[in-house]
Amino acid sequence: MTDHVPMPWDHIRLWEIGQLQTDTGMGLEHWLARIQDAAPATEADLREWLTQEGVSGYSRALLVHETFGYPNSTVRAADELLDAQYADRPTLRPILDAVLLYAGDLDDVSILTRSTHVALTGPNRTFAVVQPTTQERVDLGLRIEVPADAPDTRLQPAAHLGADFPASIPLTSAGQVDSEVAAWLKFAYDTAG
Repeated sequence: MTDHVPMPWDHIRLWEIGQLQTDTGMGLEHWLARIQDAAPATEADLREWLTQEGVSGYSRALLVHETFGYPNSTVRAADELLDAQYADRPTLRPILDAVLLYAGDLDDVSILTRSTHVALTGPNRTFAVVQPTTQERVDLGLRIEVPADAPDTRLQPAAHLGADFPASIPLTSAGQVDSEVAAWLKFAYDTAG
């Protein structure tokens, strides 16, 4: 796995404030005052207004977050997010741990903890997600299509994980995280480029 440690959100915020100044020539307080005057009712309204004002990318994200609040996945520590994901299903946590052990065998993998899942990202893109989907099951979502010639596998179509992860392997115990799971995980990693 990669030794890269993502910056804490407060460091990212400071970087974004500097980026806003560079991009627009105006600082955070200036923009927050203008937003207060514009009084957008929703995040979508604010995004549209900022786009009209020529503010995009990280600068726009900063202003939206400063106005409407930061998502929990931004300000909470990874351990807190994981504890929350598995609080009502602690017996499923070993499944995540087993998948992460296999992911650790791949080169340059980052583990990104979100509010509802853990994303596994290779050098170029996210190739898998681990999501506690029900009280009894964790889904390993993979960024691959289910091969037509793979009928004897646990891999199955997974519309419930979104278009980016069309395949999944349902897991109900850590013992199911085996060489087949490792092979599909590696295939998704290799395919993601």
